[in-house]
Amino acid sequence: MRKSNLFVGWLPSLTMKVAVLTSGGDSPAMNAAIRAITRIGIHRNCEVFGVFGGLQGILDEQIHELNSRSVSRILHRGGTILTTGRSEEFRTEEGQKKAAKILSDRGFDALIAIGGDGTMHALAALSRHWKGWSIGLPGTIDNDLYGTDYTIGFDTAVNNALEALDKIRDTAQSFQRVFLVEVMGRHAGFIAFHVGFATGASAILMPETKTTIEELALIVIKAREKAKSSVLVVVAEGDELGNADVIGKALSERIGEKCRVSVLGYIQRGGNPTHFDRILATRLGAFAVECLLNGKHGGMVGEIGGTLLMTPFEDTWKNKKPLDQWMLGLLDELSG
Repeated sequence: MRKSNLFVGWLPSLTMKVAVLTSGGDSPAMNAAIRAITRIGIHRNCEVFGVFGGLQGILDEQIHELNSRSVSRILHRGGTILTTGRSEEFRTEEGQKKAAKILSDRGFDALIAIGGDGTMHALAALSRHWKGWSIGLPGTIDNDLYGTDYTIGFDTAVNNALEALDKIRDTAQSFQRVFLVEVMGRHAGFIAFHVGFATGASAILMPETKTTIEELALIVIKAREKAKSSVLVVVAEGDELGNADVIGKALSERIGEKCRVSVLGYIQRGGNPTHFDRILATRLGAFAVECLLNGKHGGMVGEIGGTLLMTPFEDTWKNKKPLDQWMLGLLDELSG
């Protein structure tokens, strides 16, 4: 059986020693997941250890035991108490072998990692050198992982961006201006898609769709002809036309009107997680522990249609999560 497939089996010992870490970019409600993994794990006879500093934390052996009090008063906090980062050393086979040896030498049975597609790649790579069990949790604001309807932190990021866009619209309407607002999303446009529809944007530019400057200019001109008091264009940072500043300059030349640009940046990742993200992170954290105790591993846990399930690591990045094409088809009518 290939390592990318899900595994089912039983550990011989009654007590499972589990390490948990957060890797890559931080996302709101990672702490809620850490809390659930720690408390559910301890309650079910596991020893739970936190790895500080992401994957590099394994290599640096920044690994410390957690207890129920270690995760007190973190449910509402953004960021991650375990801290995070990216590790160039872990990208190498030597680094992966080193991490596998450290985990084995310290007696770990399993590793739970919370992060995005890079984290899922890392867990798949580690499994080629380590006999322990690995499970991933989808912790990324981009919502770009296949195998779950929503990723941990996405809902909070969308709400952060939506609050900012609602305020920008006030200024746009007061001055009757065209605003381009850039949101995060280098490879996927889920934030732009959701924020654009929720704020009533005239256009949404995303990596998944192709829009020319001429087409965008026509949208703005038509909006002006309809006497719209303001025009909002939401731009995912990874759009094929470039970032919002580049697009804004090109659009200004086409329509003969200066377009204003606002880049929301890292503000989207911060702040207290929403109710939705806290519940999602708690469910997935608890489910990850249950999967391990039932001998299931080798994939990412997620929730689709209200059902908790596990998807093999490789499928999370090989399969493309689609946007709602029906909603996309309504954009022109809704923005009229």
